[in-house]
Amino acid sequence: MQPSKTLRVLLVLSGLMAVVIGASILVAPGAFHASYGTELGSDANLLSEIRAPGGALMVLGLLMGLGAFVPRLTYASTVIAAAVYLAYGASRLVSIGLDGMPVDALLGATAIEFVVGSACLVALVRAPRAGQEA
Repeated sequence: MQPSKTLRVLLVLSGLMAVVIGASILVAPGAFHASYGTELGSDANLLSEIRAPGGALMVLGLLMGLGAFVPRLTYASTVIAAAVYLAYGASRLVSIGLDGMPVDALLGATAIEFVVGSACLVALVRAPRAGQEA
């Protein structure tokens, strides 16, 4: 899949967002979560549980970004970006239903996740199928 200029920008932005957020959670989970009012404390178990998905998100962001520059990774990177962002958005909706409304910053994050994930999904739907490349 040869990435269009629009898809390259989408993959770079989605990858950069995931890398920055993932790295922030991995390196400074307390500060990251405190930025929207959540106090993590110093429980090593909790911090381990918070840091691990931060590292995973960072690596997934690197894979998203690579798809902008390595054509053979573009399709997989777009699938990863769509899956990650839509899963985050959907999971936040489940949380709203089960736990109630979070702070405005997290509602904004939900909207951004759905926008980015949906844009990646649209790119996948519009992508030429194998053997049909134009």
